[in-house]
Amino acid sequence: MNTDDENRILERKGVKPTSNRILVLRALIASSQPVSLPELEDAMPTMDKSSIFRVLSLFVEHHIVHALEDGSGMLKYEICDGEDQCTLDDMHTHFYCEACHQTFCFKTIHIPEIALPEGFVMHSINYVVKGICPKCARKVSAGKKD
Repeated sequence: MNTDDENRILERKGVKPTSNRILVLRALIASSQPVSLPELEDAMPTMDKSSIFRVLSLFVEHHIVHALEDGSGMLKYEICDGEDQCTLDDMHTHFYCEACHQTFCFKTIHIPEIALPEGFVMHSINYVVKGICPKCARKVSAGKKD
């Protein structure tokens, strides 16, 4: 993806492209899984934490990213696929590995439809499965064979 593509994404969502916003967007796009603020700090050592957080807050407000709580105690951020808003398709199942503390997206496993009582309006949903990822499970298996 090039800067023109990143500019189009931001402008389509009503956000003025700035160098910090483009850098954060680029880091989010480059990630294959949801990322936390500390992970973004590590990926962008030239940008301070408060600047990254301000960009993330703006991105959440404009539906460029959605934030999710994966059970690790901190928010993780992920690009929304929806044109105007984060859609229920963006709210797919996530898996949190309790061993390596990574969060994985299962974009093809959709969250079950929830029938809320009358008068309740859903804006987002978070569906996290916790356990051990295949890589960590292999390590545990290998350790038991010794």
